[in-house]
Amino acid sequence: MAADSLTPMRVLSINNNVDSLILRSQSLDVVVNPSDPVLQNLVKRLYATVNDSLTAGVGIAAPQVGILKNIIWVQRYDKPGFPFEVYLNPKIKQYTKKKLNWLEGCLSIPGRSDTTKTRSFAILLEYDQLDKSHQIEMVEGFTAIIFQHEIDHLNGILYLDRLK
Repeated sequence: MAADSLTPMRVLSINNNVDSLILRSQSLDVVVNPSDPVLQNLVKRLYATVNDSLTAGVGIAAPQVGILKNIIWVQRYDKPGFPFEVYLNPKIKQYTKKKLNWLEGCLSIPGRSDTTKTRSFAILLEYDQLDKSHQIEMVEGFTAIIFQHEIDHLNGILYLDRLK
């Protein structure tokens, strides 16, 4: 709440020891309350951060800005116009055996990208939305990789941990 909802937050980096400890921590579920001004501000500032010209990512998780809450933003390449959408308390319920090799990068690992070979082609995703609705959906392809990457952040896992 230190800044307005349009102000991006600092993205934590594994190059900083204190940041690295936070990035390796487990996040907690969010109590979904659409009228909570703290939650609303956090969600908006996370969006401002992922869309900031200095970061310009395809997804972000709250731990990447030092907040250990289960909140992510994902760019939906599987929907028209490729919108960014927010997800609260996301959980992957199932993974396909089919894997994709994909070049991944991370806002918290500056200047590096690597090909992961362990990401599932499709996932069954369960999550809450800001309106308190609970959703379940199947997600495939690049968007499924983004979800897997961001949900890993909620569990203190970096994509580097997925490299063989």
